[in-house]
Amino acid sequence: MRGARSRRLAGESGSASVEFVLMFPVMFALFMMSFELGLLTIRQVLLDRALDLTVREVRLGQINPVTRDALTVRLCAHAPAIPDCRAQVRLEMRSVDPFAWAGIPREPDCVDREDRARPASAFTAGRENQLMVLRACVLFDPYFPTSLLGSALPDVSDGAYGLVSTSSFVIEPLR
Repeated sequence: MRGARSRRLAGESGSASVEFVLMFPVMFALFMMSFELGLLTIRQVLLDRALDLTVREVRLGQINPVTRDALTVRLCAHAPAIPDCRAQVRLEMRSVDPFAWAGIPREPDCVDREDRARPASAFTAGRENQLMVLRACVLFDPYFPTSLLGSALPDVSDGAYGLVSTSSFVIEPLR
C-alpha cells in the first residue's frame, strides 16, 4: 500500500496544469498593462501632434480670429483618433511674460464629465509680440480599468484619465 501511494505522489502528471494556473494570471496582467500603456502612448503622441499642427496654423495666420472654438475645431480635425473630441477636449491659453516668468497653474484644466456647468478655463487671445502658452487636456477611458496600470492612472473625471499637451508660440506682429 505504501508503494502505490508513494508512486502516486511522485507522479508528474498535472504538473503543467499547476504551472499554467500559477503563471497565467501574471502573464495576462502583463499583457493588459502592455496594451493599456501602448494605447496611452499612442494617444499622447496623437494629441501632441494635433496641438503642434494647430499652433503651426495659428503662427502662420491660418486661424483668424484665434478663439477657443476655432482652435478646438482645428485640433479635433488633426486628431480624428480622439473619440468624441469636441466634448472631451478642453483648451486653455494664457499670455506669459518671458522676463518675469510666473508660469501657468500646475494642474491642467480638464473636462469634468460629472459637472458640465463648470466655467471655462482661462483663454486670452493675446497681442502682438506676446508669448502664449496653449495647453490641451483630453479625457480617455481606459480599456482595462481594473488592470494594474488602468487602476494606477489618475482618475480625472468619472473613471477617465486625462492626457495633457502643452505648446507655446509668439504672436507675430502684423505688417
